[in-house]
Amino acid sequence: MTSDLFGCVPGPRNGLADVPGLGVGHAECGGWPEGDGRADQGSSGVTVIATPAGAVAGVDVRGGGPGTRETDLLSPWNTVEAVHAVVLAGGSAFGLDATSGAMAELEREGVGFPVLGAKEHPDKVVPIVPGAVIFDLLVGSWRERPGAEEGALATRRALRAAELELRAAGAGEAPGAAVGAEADQRSEDPGSNAGTRSSCIGAGRGATAGALKGGFGQASAVFPEGTALAGHVVAAAVVTNPQGSVFDPTTGLPWGIGSEMAGEFAVYELSILGRRDEWGRVAPLNDAAIRRLVGCNIAGTKFPVPENGTGSASTSADPHGGPQTRSQGDSTPTRPSPQSQCNTTIGIIATTAPMTKAQAKRLAMAAHDGLARAVRPAHMPMDGDTFFALSLPASGECETDGTQDDGKNRPKLDPASITPMQMTMLSAVAAQAVERAIVHSVLAAEPMFDVLSWSEIAEHVGGVDAGAEVQR
Repeated sequence: MTSDLFGCVPGPRNGLADVPGLGVGHAECGGWPEGDGRADQGSSGVTVIATPAGAVAGVDVRGGGPGTRETDLLSPWNTVEAVHAVVLAGGSAFGLDATSGAMAELEREGVGFPVLGAKEHPDKVVPIVPGAVIFDLLVGSWRERPGAEEGALATRRALRAAELELRAAGAGEAPGAAVGAEADQRSEDPGSNAGTRSSCIGAGRGATAGALKGGFGQASAVFPEGTALAGHVVAAAVVTNPQGSVFDPTTGLPWGIGSEMAGEFAVYELSILGRRDEWGRVAPLNDAAIRRLVGCNIAGTKFPVPENGTGSASTSADPHGGPQTRSQGDSTPTRPSPQSQCNTTIGIIATTAPMTKAQAKRLAMAAHDGLARAVRPAHMPMDGDTFFALSLPASGECETDGTQDDGKNRPKLDPASITPMQMTMLSAVAAQAVERAIVHSVLAAEPMFDVLSWSEIAEHVGGVDAGAEVQR
């Protein structure tokens, strides 16, 4: 997939904040009380994507070990048409309790399905909150799992972010401006301005990407003028916690590095811009960095190296010397890597394009294509990979001049008018957004809980070298 297939560019915030109508909030377990001003310190957490006005949603669940809640109601043939939040959490099945806290917080705010009518009984609402979890119990503390309290806190933060975004939109500011500016300046807690961040935050706190530290990553894409979807946004957020590897063992680079848009990975000093030779090949990391990476389990996966260290899978996958506990020229031992049971990648796709539930289901299915490109192997029996898709058109009404009434001059669309070609475009860009978000989650991850990060290895042995030569 080339980054300019349809000429898309990253949105202003390069994340979910580029889609009006939603807010992102995070909370970690074992952290400090809200308002304390110190970063949360737990080894697991929860991320809530709140859509107070509701959003059409779909879901696609793959892998052999899913942990989900309220996914059946998203089937196109079922009655409920809108969801009010999506919960992504750590803690395995225990973490599903965080959705109860999210529901309680939304009910307190009057957000939900009006059982007896919105005008007659506005207090009688049932929030529709599907969710999914990753298995991270063996990272950090076994007892730290997000529950109702963390789910409620993350929801408060998400609702606050959505409110700030709504205020900014009323003032004519660009999507994401509230989260990027006002919330950054005025937030008194660490999780309410995180809608623009890719890091080990929220549900990504205890995530591990193969043998390396994973996290929470985001990316967005805006269709350019002159296309059938001009101005429309597709954004992705992913909690990267797969059993498979996130990097190519022959180069040390993330599998998804080629999905980069507009040099977005330059913030990690790894943009493919300037790293290609005349044949378009990207310069690899140096041998020491590659050897260190490949020496983590079997080629960077969560599959453990056989005790004799001579497993054929490791040897064949590693052209730089096979499995080892120390990298060449480096006396630092490779730290123990995560257990193979700590798996599952979950995420969300959000778009401004109006969709039916069936179309949202198709978008969620396409998201898994991006996962399969950025993680190899993917969808294993011990994974529970799950993606949600949300449609949040900026206005329920369309102007008669053929544009949506949202100030962005987007072409008039309704779900019935989405053509197969437009659905193809949305699906392709969604897959690429997931691929990019996974790369962001890996490159932005910090080493913690005795799990190595990609950046730690690359920096420690000088792997990211602007002068690196392309291997021929």
